[in-house]
Amino acid sequence: MDRIPEPDLMDDPAQAEAYHRADFTEAHEHFVTLFRQLFEAGSWAGPVLDLGCGTADVTRRFARVFDDQPIHGVDGAEAMLRLGREMLEWEGLNCRVELFCRYLPVDQLPEPRYGAVISNSLLHHLQDPLTLWSVIRRFAAPGAPILVMDLLRPATSERAAELVALHAAGEAEILRRDFFNSLCAAYRPHEVEQQIREAGLEGIDVTTVSDRHWIAWGRA
Repeated sequence: MDRIPEPDLMDDPAQAEAYHRADFTEAHEHFVTLFRQLFEAGSWAGPVLDLGCGTADVTRRFARVFDDQPIHGVDGAEAMLRLGREMLEWEGLNCRVELFCRYLPVDQLPEPRYGAVISNSLLHHLQDPLTLWSVIRRFAAPGAPILVMDLLRPATSERAAELVALHAAGEAEILRRDFFNSLCAAYRPHEVEQQIREAGLEGIDVTTVSDRHWIAWGRA
């Protein structure tokens, strides 16, 4: 199946609310667990940059585990960020986690360099995938851990529909629709490897970690 792009931003309030209410526990906890497994404690220090943070579900899970690190979440959708800020305040994490509305690519962020860079489910939204990798290269401090996770485009649209039925059966219709479209817009590992080479990043490996996810990981 050829890639079918989808819109860069998810700034519709109903869409944002559906994502905020959805249960992403399995995938998002897996993301944080993978980071802990891949990068030895004490081998890095914040601040942490979360690119495409959305409603900040991964951001706050990361913050709870790494409770001594400041984190900056960046997303282009203010509707998503508004819900994320409310949740961070409710959990008392807003003193350490800040969310910023920025549309990639960017030349400036609150910090010139970050001690770790993470990103979950952003790449498939980008019309130019090199946008993500160039921002990582620009803002990751030398030796900073990098972990990117995103969806894996299936071989057929029928397989995409099967994955939606398997993993999002109980979710709202708007979420099921977006999940299907995101699977169709996702990249495959060999495409991601080519993007990383073109961006001039070295030491980044790409690994499939589930029936619908790959990760790119390494150090800047």
